[in-house]
Amino acid sequence: MSRRAVQIATGLALAGTAAAIWTVAHRLRPGAAPMTQAALRAPPAADAFDTPFVPPPPPPKIPQRLPDFVLPDRSGKPTSIATWRDKSLIINFWATWCAPCRREMPLLASIQRRWAAQGVTVVGIAVDHPQAVRAYADELKIPYPLLVGEQDALDVAAAFGVGSPVFPFTVFTDRRGEVVALYVGELHQAQAELILRTVQDLNLQRVALADARRSIAAGLQSLTPQG
Repeated sequence: MSRRAVQIATGLALAGTAAAIWTVAHRLRPGAAPMTQAALRAPPAADAFDTPFVPPPPPPKIPQRLPDFVLPDRSGKPTSIATWRDKSLIINFWATWCAPCRREMPLLASIQRRWAAQGVTVVGIAVDHPQAVRAYADELKIPYPLLVGEQDALDVAAAFGVGSPVFPFTVFTDRRGEVVALYVGELHQAQAELILRTVQDLNLQRVALADARRSIAAGLQSLTPQG
């Protein structure tokens, strides 16, 4: 990413919008790129240099607050996201066919164990076939709650401003239900800890929401090599 693009991301943050989080995470994050199901199944290009440049999607219009929605849990029971009211949520969108999604699951499980006492809950949203999700969740013994859906889960992703989902992506909220950050791509420990520390400062009223978003955007930039 060019320095000019970094400056644009920083400017968005200074404007007080969580779209900067999308820009930094989508373009600068370490590790593999987010995956779409179509991309996974597409044949490799004969010559990478002949492949036309495809610009990244525009930043999503991230909601100020956690949208209301209901999805089935892994047993098929309709479950409202309000079940975890007054919790700081890490809402992770994933699919069983997505390799970066699978790689980040041990980290999410570790966060669930280490941060639960501080009022943090991980909620996975699998955009996939229910049978495949149940089999995979049982095999890995995923310790955090899962919600499952197909088109209805895509509708939830759209409610977070992600109309053409790439997987994985993760939404962080504070305990009041304010959306603090939306991170696109495989989540790593340094990024997760940075965001969670800022969310905790927000919960303890040590920082305002706009300042928390700016701090996260700047912190993500500092964790990523500059191009």
